[in-house]
Amino acid sequence: MAEMEVLKVAANSNPVAVAGALAAIIRDKGNVELQAIGAGAVNQAVKAIAIARGYVAPSGIDLVCVPAFSDVEIEGEERTAIKFLVKARD
Repeated sequence: MAEMEVLKVAANSNPVAVAGALAAIIRDKGNVELQAIGAGAVNQAVKAIAIARGYVAPSGIDLVCVPAFSDVEIEGEERTAIKFLVKARD
């Protein structure tokens, strides 16, 4: 299985831009992972998923999102991120 593309979302990320990237990857590969650390980043990621759903729906793609925790290392420090596994519904 090919490695899943990872999009890192920050609190100052533009959700429309993230949604465009998300939709493009979903169309190309069928799944993508969004990573967010902090409440602001999680908020932007959820908004991006909702916007992307509207982008891909006209072509018959329905998105499924599975949230999970993930441990990531940033500048040598272990942090807990929320990851959103987004894929097209089977």
